[in-house]
Amino acid sequence: MNEFYRRVRNTFKRYPLSLTTIGVILYLSLAHISSEKLPKVTNLDKIAHFCMYAGFCSILWFEYYTTHKATNIRNLIWGAIIAPITFSAAIEIAQSTLTKYRGADWYDLLFNTLGALFAALLGVFVIKPMAAKYKLKKMQKKAGNA
Repeated sequence: MNEFYRRVRNTFKRYPLSLTTIGVILYLSLAHISSEKLPKVTNLDKIAHFCMYAGFCSILWFEYYTTHKATNIRNLIWGAIIAPITFSAAIEIAQSTLTKYRGADWYDLLFNTLGALFAALLGVFVIKPMAAKYKLKKMQKKAGNA
């Protein structure tokens, strides 16, 4: 099999939740969604942006830790912090250039960035030990079935 296709297949196997989340974020960011039925809470959209990227990046951290034997901090920084922030910036640009009903809001990018950075803290202090326990249980279950 071609090396490119093998890498794509492995990415889909390792990061199914992350890739699904990317699709959901793209849809929510570019779709024409009426805000008339949403509750009128000050800065609710900023809270949503923070939570969306904190959740997205937390999923990235968890899937990375559970599918890799060793931790490569450079890959984590690029894949779970810099790439999501860059993705967020690209979405803000796309909203202002590709849609007539959305505009770029750089405060959205700020709160997306804060969410990604918060997830990095969670990744190091909460998700890494949680993923280690998950991997151990998975290995024990696999050994028990053998």
